[in-house]
Amino acid sequence: MNKDAKIFVAGQRGMVGSAIIRQLRGAGYENIILRTSQELDLRDQQAVEAFFQTEKPDYVFLAAAKVGGIVANSTYPADFIYSNLQIQNNVIHQSYLNGVKRLLFLGSTCIYPKLAPQPLKEEYLLTGALEPTNDAYAVAKIAGITMCRSYNRQYGARYLAIMPNNLYGPNDNFDLEKSHVLPAMIRKCHEAKLSGAASVTIWGTGAPLREFLQVDDLASACLFLMNLDEQRYGELLNDSAAPALINVGSGQEISIRDLALLVKGIVGFEGELEFDTAKPDGTPRKLADASRIHALGWKHRIELQEGIEEAYRWFRENVAQQ
Repeated sequence: MNKDAKIFVAGQRGMVGSAIIRQLRGAGYENIILRTSQELDLRDQQAVEAFFQTEKPDYVFLAAAKVGGIVANSTYPADFIYSNLQIQNNVIHQSYLNGVKRLLFLGSTCIYPKLAPQPLKEEYLLTGALEPTNDAYAVAKIAGITMCRSYNRQYGARYLAIMPNNLYGPNDNFDLEKSHVLPAMIRKCHEAKLSGAASVTIWGTGAPLREFLQVDDLASACLFLMNLDEQRYGELLNDSAAPALINVGSGQEISIRDLALLVKGIVGFEGELEFDTAKPDGTPRKLADASRIHALGWKHRIELQEGIEEAYRWFRENVAQQ
């Protein structure tokens, strides 16, 4: 991307979108088109059509999505599949109609089968049943991947789908009903420390293994991929095993129990951790195979302890005082 390229970041206020904006500005890109959800409802077909016809962006980072943890996905599956399909359909189609050069579609490794071999390779997509607690969201994201592939194949578009593993960092959602596991742990331990509670309850057995990626590392991967030379970018789009699909991850995993202990120590909560085994664990293990992006020359920079410490600082400064 040239420094004066016109870049649309969809989802600017979200954790991923805001990180991509920080990364772009840090690299000297200033011609960034931004719209809040109040200014532009990406679920509204006519509004998105008018926006693209007026702005004509050169590049699109599609980071806008309805996201949440196990509780939210289990409680509101219709909201998750409807909103995400609408956003994807509108932005991807209008990108094609208005000559966008490259589009990066942000997904999640929940697209892979619940019991897929580990680590998760891109070619495992659609080889087995999904995790039922978030299948509506996963199906929407799979549709987005298929849409990118289909527009590439039929129209010669240059759209790439990026699948990060569990993300965390600044601008995360710390709402206990809607958040993912790590921000929920941070909030629970912080509030328990302040109240002097004897214990904090963690969903499930603590046995599942998860991989975490700090969101600024993901943003650096997005910029890295968007700026790949034509040959290597084309090879990703036309890969025979997994066209237009690439994992982004740290390659490191930790059990939910050990993660809770790490968060407890960083927050300074001195009580006990209690694991509610009546609650679902979700997928037993979820480690992304990031060998393809590693082979291209990108690797994560922020280690888990450092990242959680920074996430806790951000929570205290921006959420805890509210």
